[in-house]
Amino acid sequence: MLGYYKDEQATKESINEDNWLLTGDIGEFTKEGFLKITDRKKELFKTSGGKYVAPSPLENKLKESFFIENVAIIGDGEKYISAIIQPNFEELNTWAKNNNITIESNKELIENTQVIQLYKEIIANFNTSFGKIEQVKDFRLVDDTWSVENEMLTATMKLKRKKIAQHYNILIQSIYNN
Repeated sequence: MLGYYKDEQATKESINEDNWLLTGDIGEFTKEGFLKITDRKKELFKTSGGKYVAPSPLENKLKESFFIENVAIIGDGEKYISAIIQPNFEELNTWAKNNNITIESNKELIENTQVIQLYKEIIANFNTSFGKIEQVKDFRLVDDTWSVENEMLTATMKLKRKKIAQHYNILIQSIYNN
């Protein structure tokens, strides 16, 4: 694109000095030289140290674990990155039975020290894939399910970050006030 027809101001706002069209996407070049879109700019947040973090790649990597159904990476304006994790309770209950953990409810399950240790190991393993700024330093497990119906997810199954932040405000404060 050369620019907007007879609209120099719009052209300046949408094309940078290197002649790249500013789409709001974040990308990286592959080894083959192709541009791969990895995230949206509006999804970025900034830590208190001034570093920008794109949560989606981190969340997608964490969701590779069979034990994680959904995850929200948080840390906007904070010193470090944390996660709110909705476990895959089907997998987690099977793991608990195989490890002789008797529980009465999902709430009891996420408070179990062995379960918390399992997730610490998952996080530690995950952190090796990312730079120091992007590593998850703390997390909380939640026993509710995120869905379109409870407005935690969009119809396309994307996180509604503001809704999650509001719903778990006290939980998030407990992470950063330690």
